[in-house]
Amino acid sequence: MYALVDGNNFYVSCERVFRPSLNGRPVVVLSNNDGCAIARSNEAKALGIKMGAPWFQIRHMEETHGLVALSANFTLYGDMSNRMMSLAAGLGPSQEIYSIDESFIGLQGVRGDLTKRSQAIRDRIHQWVGIPCGIGIGHTKTLAKLANHIAKTAERKPGSYPAELAQVCNLTALPAQDLDEVLASTLVEEVWGVGRKISAQLHQCGVHTVLDLARLDPTMVRRRWSVVLERTVRELQGMQCIDLDDAPAPKKEIACTRSFGQAVTELPPLVEAVSEFASRAAEKLRKQGSLASQLLVFCHTSPFRPGPRFNKSVVVPLRRPTADTGKLVWAATAGMRRMYEPGYKMAKAGVMLLDLMPGNVLQGELDLEDEDHRDRTQLMVALDALNQRYGKGTVHSGATGGTNRGKDWGMKQERRTPQYTTRWEDVPVARA
Repeated sequence: MYALVDGNNFYVSCERVFRPSLNGRPVVVLSNNDGCAIARSNEAKALGIKMGAPWFQIRHMEETHGLVALSANFTLYGDMSNRMMSLAAGLGPSQEIYSIDESFIGLQGVRGDLTKRSQAIRDRIHQWVGIPCGIGIGHTKTLAKLANHIAKTAERKPGSYPAELAQVCNLTALPAQDLDEVLASTLVEEVWGVGRKISAQLHQCGVHTVLDLARLDPTMVRRRWSVVLERTVRELQGMQCIDLDDAPAPKKEIACTRSFGQAVTELPPLVEAVSEFASRAAEKLRKQGSLASQLLVFCHTSPFRPGPRFNKSVVVPLRRPTADTGKLVWAATAGMRRMYEPGYKMAKAGVMLLDLMPGNVLQGELDLEDEDHRDRTQLMVALDALNQRYGKGTVHSGATGGTNRGKDWGMKQERRTPQYTTRWEDVPVARA
């Protein structure tokens, strides 16, 4: 049995914790460079603002509907997520943090009324962290995910489901007939893993609701669609097919990409940008204890702006697998210099680390050529520790040119709120 704890409109909710004046107002959080909406309050959804809506298309609502737009503050969201997840872990003995705002909780061995226990955890998260959330409970992860959708929908749209299912929805506590009615009231596209293409095919076959999907023969589903959808059907039937992943596997690729705040035409700022991206990717690489064998660097112009088009990438093989920031920065800058051509307005660049391998498994080789063999592992440990303690980029490669502020390639974050929970300078002060 599983529960899914999911923060409501998480990014917006994080902002509202420190700005209560935003409660009841339409709010959107914008992506990097204030490009498009990546989070919407319920009030913004009611205005018809879609996920991913470009800011320039909805900007007029600032004047017409009082829309508030904020730049993404991922440092704040990450810290608030950690606080929420630590409280959610109290619901059961095991936890899988699925995303920044979602956490699966294993409920095996938990006694007592699970609905009341979940409501108490939800109230604690709201009181201690300030984040409203929905909790769904089911015999499988797919059913828990569906129950969470029902819990949040019942709260946001009264009358769509029975009122007692709002905030906390425990499908395991429903009588069989009531469960069928709830599943029959939910469209098939709301099922975890059923995408737009498959849902359209299901509708064509007369499978419109979750109940319709749950009543299909899994063997037929496998022949007609895939083993993935078969697994989903079995999960809806109460058969556990997806285990709790409390120790996710290391990533096979690590990337750091950014759109520029304004078009970049010269080589030096492009070198600075990819050096910064390589440094960030190296930190992620060391955090999961891996080494990279190759580095890919790319750069391209905007597909939406007029002018000549440029879209190139270069793969730079590394002599030895490494997690050394200096070597990865060198590879990124070498790749950028190799593919750079003047006369183009670059809109985005990025770095991707490829062919990752565990840091404790390394093929030895004969020293046939002169090379700097100094072990800089402890230096990288010290680098990460200093940046962790004093802030990202405190100690950095000279190739990055220092902080991103004031740089042509730096992201636009004109509407970003303070980092209330991670910077002493941004801690709110209450005065009598």
